[in-house]
Amino acid sequence: MHGPWGCITLYSSDTTKYLIHLHLEAEGVVEKPDVVGAIFGQTEGLLGEDLDLRDLQRTGRVGRIDVKISSKKGETRGDIFIASSLDRAETAILAASLETIDRVGPCVARVVVESIEDIRISKRKKIVDRARELLLDAFEEGTIDSDVLLDEVRESVRMERIITIGEEEAPAGPNVVESDAIIVVEGRADVLNLLRFGIKNAVAVEGTNISDVIIDLCQKKTSTAFFDGDRGGDLILRELLQVAEIDFVAFSPRGKSVEDMGRKEIIKALRNKVPVDYVKEQYLKEELEEEDKEGRKPTPVRSVPGGTLSRERLRKKRNSAGKAAGQTARQPTTLAEHLEAVKGKHIARFLGADFSILKETKTEDVDRLIDEMNGDIAGLVTDGEVTQRLLDHIVGKGLEYVAAREFKGIIKRPLSIRLLKIQ
Repeated sequence: MHGPWGCITLYSSDTTKYLIHLHLEAEGVVEKPDVVGAIFGQTEGLLGEDLDLRDLQRTGRVGRIDVKISSKKGETRGDIFIASSLDRAETAILAASLETIDRVGPCVARVVVESIEDIRISKRKKIVDRARELLLDAFEEGTIDSDVLLDEVRESVRMERIITIGEEEAPAGPNVVESDAIIVVEGRADVLNLLRFGIKNAVAVEGTNISDVIIDLCQKKTSTAFFDGDRGGDLILRELLQVAEIDFVAFSPRGKSVEDMGRKEIIKALRNKVPVDYVKEQYLKEELEEEDKEGRKPTPVRSVPGGTLSRERLRKKRNSAGKAAGQTARQPTTLAEHLEAVKGKHIARFLGADFSILKETKTEDVDRLIDEMNGDIAGLVTDGEVTQRLLDHIVGKGLEYVAAREFKGIIKRPLSIRLLKIQ
């Protein structure tokens, strides 16, 4: 089927191999019919009968001539596209012949071949791009990941294995009753999160009203308190210290909940637990100070078998568990070891997040050096006094904790910094 200018308007794209790109410039205003007419008129008989453009179109070996031009300020510019199913040599000859066109209508013109595009390469590129999209998107829902399946099965098993103990039905891991050590957490979600990472000896207090079963477990087993790093966690720890015999305290990062922590964070917090003596006195002292300010009577401390928070019992448990904190004096790797290492030596240490020593100095030089330290400091351990003035100086430096032999005249205690007293 021929168009008005003698070109075939329909051709089979299945047989098209190449697309000739030409650029046209004419010194005057011309229209598409003028361009098509010039192409046929000025190439007729130029290449012989075998490569006559009209015959090539008639037999479908050359497709339609697509002209896209525009006129501005008395000049015409645009592009011409011709599809070809000839071989490479014939297509190149045909393209070169079109550059002989020097007039379009009455206007001087110039035609230049910009490129000859291999349609098959373009199609292959589109196929590859689309296949990549399909591979990434279309198969997503049906993809079977063995690791995902295993994780889902393990997760469901762990969730089903959570138990309840005592009349209060406290949520607990499956190994709480048989284990020699327990981890006391705030709620059921914390127990579940620890179960996800294979920690099966956690039990939840479920609020500040500590149940008798928790008190009994803490009396019989080595117990570690592990609560959220917020005001609520501090309050539950205070209550627990009053009524139960806790041996160690593991601290969550400030503002972080146990149920939201990942495996590395949980393992790090538990590995760096500190003996309760380092936190007990400070917490109970703050409790008494608050009660004195409010004019309330001190909260009676419930007695526990064997005495309240026996230091002798703590020492026995620590010795039976392994080396006591501080015996690895060369390279301390936990906060407890640093606390033991500085005790009685009148030194102070600035520690990193991994409990490495960033700077060791004399206790009297802490105030001067605090401004020289960079933002990598996680904590300060000092065998000296920490006053309100020094504590105010430390606030804003990004420290998570300060451990000292004595806290003197502390009236305004920052919520962002945990205070530990060296025993």
